[in-house]
Amino acid sequence: MAEIIALVDYGAGNLRSVANALKVAGAANVKVTSDPLVVRAADRIVLPGVGAFKHCAEALRAVPGLVEAMEERVAIGGAPFLGICVGMQLLATRGVEFGVTEGLDWIGGEVRPIERTDPAIKVPHMGWNDVAPMPHADGASLIEPGEAYFLHSYHFAADEGAHIAALTDHGGGLVAAVARDNILGVQFHPEKSQAYGLALLERFLSWAP
Repeated sequence: MAEIIALVDYGAGNLRSVANALKVAGAANVKVTSDPLVVRAADRIVLPGVGAFKHCAEALRAVPGLVEAMEERVAIGGAPFLGICVGMQLLATRGVEFGVTEGLDWIGGEVRPIERTDPAIKVPHMGWNDVAPMPHADGASLIEPGEAYFLHSYHFAADEGAHIAALTDHGGGLVAAVARDNILGVQFHPEKSQAYGLALLERFLSWAP
């Protein structure tokens, strides 16, 4: 029986394009869901997210039992987890967009504005940019060097270097991916990153942390 991939629907993600990319990457049973029971039964969980950290965090917590189901399945059950864009940022301890908002605190850190240290640096960071894996980091084997599509104005400042799985350069180093145990988060959009993104999703679908 095909693995169940729970694509979490909390009203804050580009679900159709992520679902299509997962299917192209080889997922045969993608369930777009906000049902905690489906999440608890899933073999793998994907959390997308677009927009502001505060809005996404509040929308996720507004679905009764959803965060608890994710925590139970991922932290206790060991299901591989992938957060995309703001879905990755929600792994942090807190975000400071529109005030301080608590994240899931699965990977210690803070989501902060990208600082413009050079007038030539544009914010938001939008378009294709390099992804450089950090060989020492958790989950680094999932990240290959290449180029991916980014769109964000805030970045994940991780507390521990071991949790930074990849960096990108936009007026200085920005975290492109974080990882810990069975948890992976990517700031870029695999579903918009063509062959590079599909290859990452393929590796996630066979990941056995």
